[in-house]
Amino acid sequence: MSRTQYYTAATLDGFIADPDNSLEWLFTRKRDEGGALNYADFIAEVGALAMGATTYEWILDYESSKWPYEQPSWVFTHRELPMVPGAQVELVSGDVAPVHEEMVRAAGGKNVWVVGGGDLAGQFADAGLLDEVLVTIAPVTLGAGAPLLPRRIELSLEQVARNGDFVCATFRVVR
Repeated sequence: MSRTQYYTAATLDGFIADPDNSLEWLFTRKRDEGGALNYADFIAEVGALAMGATTYEWILDYESSKWPYEQPSWVFTHRELPMVPGAQVELVSGDVAPVHEEMVRAAGGKNVWVVGGGDLAGQFADAGLLDEVLVTIAPVTLGAGAPLLPRRIELSLEQVARNGDFVCATFRVVR
């Protein structure tokens, strides 16, 4: 059954990026590419993506050479953004619910991944559309930055594991 998932990494104090939107803290950690909550297994089950403008711009800066996803992607934004030639990217704004219906159809039975940020994942949760939060927690604190989920959401811990330096946790959203 298709699920809408927020899959991300966070610091121990609950940030997904530092105040400058940097992820340097993430890339210095040891991780087993085939271990718990690994990206390859996760992305193989994803049929559509949603992200905010900051995440989209970070991907454009970081990937620079090409769009890294084959799946159709929706970018929630209130401003004009550069487009990637040949990429299945659609800029949208407003309520996540009608766009979610479109994403589920496009996913064709696979999962919908809310790539980031935390507020966008929260909007899906507020609309009753977020099913799971999958987070790898790094052994570092930042003290400030972009929060993992900047609102109250009730979760149920489903699974916990270790992958290198990371604690890997899968939570179900309690409705």
